[in-house]
Formats: sequence, structure tokens, C-alpha cells
Amino acid sequence: MISIPMTIGIEEEYQIIDPETRELTSYVQQLMNRGRVTLGNQLKPEFMQSQIEVGSRVCANIQEARQEIIHLRRTVFEAAEENGRAIAAAGTHPFSRWQDQRFSEGERYDDLQSTMQDAARRLLIFGMHVHVGFGQDRLAFELIVDVMNQIRYFLPHILALSTSSPFWHGRDTGMKSYRCLVFENMPRTGIPPIFGGFAEYDRYVDVMAAVGSLGPKGTGKPSGEASPKDATKIWWDARPHPNWGTLEIRISDMCTTVDECMCVAALIQSFVAKFIKLRNQNLSWRIYPSHMISENKWRAVRWGIDGKLIDFGIEDEVPMRLLVQEILEIIDDVVDELGTRQDVEYAKTILEKGTSADRQLATFRRALNEGADTQEALNAVVDQLVRETQLGWREPATQS
Repeated sequence: MISIPMTIGIEEEYQIIDPETRELTSYVQQLMNRGRVTLGNQLKPEFMQSQIEVGSRVCANIQEARQEIIHLRRTVFEAAEENGRAIAAAGTHPFSRWQDQRFSEGERYDDLQSTMQDAARRLLIFGMHVHVGFGQDRLAFELIVDVMNQIRYFLPHILALSTSSPFWHGRDTGMKSYRCLVFENMPRTGIPPIFGGFAEYDRYVDVMAAVGSLGPKGTGKPSGEASPKDATKIWWDARPHPNWGTLEIRISDMCTTVDECMCVAALIQSFVAKFIKLRNQNLSWRIYPSHMISENKWRAVRWGIDGKLIDFGIEDEVPMRLLVQEILEIIDDVVDELGTRQDVEYAKTILEKGTSADRQLATFRRALNEGADTQEALNAVVDQLVRETQLGWREPATQS
């Protein structure tokens, strides 16, 4: 049996689109004013005014999380439509430029610009973060670090299934997740290091806070307390969130459809359950160094589901399409207890239909082959993203 709450929380970052020009538009405050009537604090501004973030409530299971995401997408999209705007879900916009964006006001955003300069100003990217709840006591924090050490191995696999950012500033980048390359210009990003326990992680946070990397100097905490909120300035692909008692998986591109979102969230929750089950049997997934896992992340960034990742156990590369089947076999003994079988098996549909990145590229190339110029082809990609963002609530859902 799984012995922790295993609750789910999902954060999504949406693009605010002008339907006529298909460009990003700085319209977040108007949407905040309208959307907060219904969503309250579940709706947040982001660093750029052309972005808007939603956060689900704490959900007991994947079915509840699906209904939350449907409600959030519907509410934000309707608020956008009332203001003559649209919402799109993808890791990057096909052609809007970061230099043309307006930045949100606030101390945190001002500090981000002042400290990170253009490394932060270039963050015209959109991701999805999945939180799995462990609890708030010390044993829960120890378990979070233990599971984080193990799930690191599968972060590239999760990314490959979620890729949705092949374009940047109007160019086909040749990458399936250009968003990852933009984000890794920031410090404290990428595959997290291995920690021997929560105390070692907590010590790292203390040192970073003491030297001013997580904010002004002198913000360290008294000994024995949970890590300060400044730990949110550690932007690894997976990180503990002691204030909420969750493990937060941050590697995913923004998923375009509801079904893709729920597949990724269900896979993450299922991995956590599997590693806890192994721990209860005094077993563990083998821990590999970050520099080895980073090689697989690069392959996921470049080729997505069409690439090969390295199986470090056999020291050979294996097609991602075969690895998906292996993943489903690895988590098979936990998905029924969680009620996630249907959602994790949607990964097979992703292999069949392609990720959002694959579909965007297909639309772009098809439009060019039909005689469209580059801008017209990019516009067609934006239109597709807007349509697909509505799948599952305005259009018939792929699965119930």
C-alpha cells in the first residue's frame, strides 16, 4: 500500500493571444480582473504580461485533477474571449519575440530583472509543474528527497512526451523543446543533484540564502525550521517544496491538450508511487549522476519521442518509443490503486499522434507545401494551438 497522501497539484502557464495578429499580447491584468471573480488566488500574473498562470486546488486523485484543469482552462479562455483575446498552451510562441514584451510589476519581478538581466528577460517560455503531496513532517521531507533522487532518471522521458516548443522567434529551431534551452540560461536549473537526505538539501538552501543567491543576504532561517520561501529560486527540473510538503516536477513543456496534461501528471504520480513501493520493500531505483541524465535530457530536447535515450543499465541507446512501453510495465503494479491506468496509457496515443511539437511542425510544413509564406504558416500553427487548447472541455474529450 502507498503510505503518503499522493495528492496532486498542477500549475499551467498560458499564452495570451491576439486572434487577429496571432501575436502574444500584454493583457494579463484585464484577464486577472475578470478571472479572479471565479478563480480567486488560483489565477496569477507571470513575469511577462502576455502570460497568465493558473494553479489547481489540491486534488485527491487524477480524476479530480482533470476536472480542475478543465475548469481552469474554461474559465480563463472565456475571460479571454470576453476581452477579444484567446488562450494557447505551448512551451513557446511560434514567432513573438521576448524583446517586444512588457514585464509585470512587483518586487519579485523587479529583482529577477535586476539580478538576471537578459537571462530573465528572454524567459518567454511556458511550462507545466506537477506537485505530488507527501505531508509536512520531517519523515515526509526525507521521503521527498529520496524519491527525487530516483525520479531524476525519468525526467527526460517525461520531457520527451510533453515537448511543445519547436519554434523560437519565427524559426524552426530543430529542437522539440527549445523552451528547455532558454530556461537553462538561468542559474540553479537542469537535472537536480543527488542528496544524501533532507538535511543535506536543507544545508544547500541555507548556504545559497546566506550568500545572497536566493535573495538579499541575511535572510537565512533559524536552525531546525523548514527551508525559507526563497528556495523557490532554485529552479531545478524537480525540487522539494517544503512549504507545501510536495515534490514538484518542473521539466515539462506546457501541455497543449487536457489529455496530454493528465497523462504527464498521472505518469509523475505513478512514478512516485512506484518508488515508495520499492522503498517499502527495501529496494530502490538505481541512482545515476546528473551529468549522465543530462545527456538524455539533451536527446529529449532535440528529438522528443522520435529520438533514442540511453539505458544506462545496459549502456546502450534505446528508441524512446520502446522506452514508453517499458515505463508502462514498470508502473503497472501501482496504476490501478491510483486509478491512473487510462491516463498513463494515453502515452500510447501521444506516440501515435505525436507530441504538440510534432503536430505544430506538421502544420507548419503542410502550410508551406500548400503555398503559404512563412508568416502564414506560423499563423496556422497559432490557430491550431488555440483550437487544441480547448480540446477536452469545449471540443469532445478524447477520454472521459
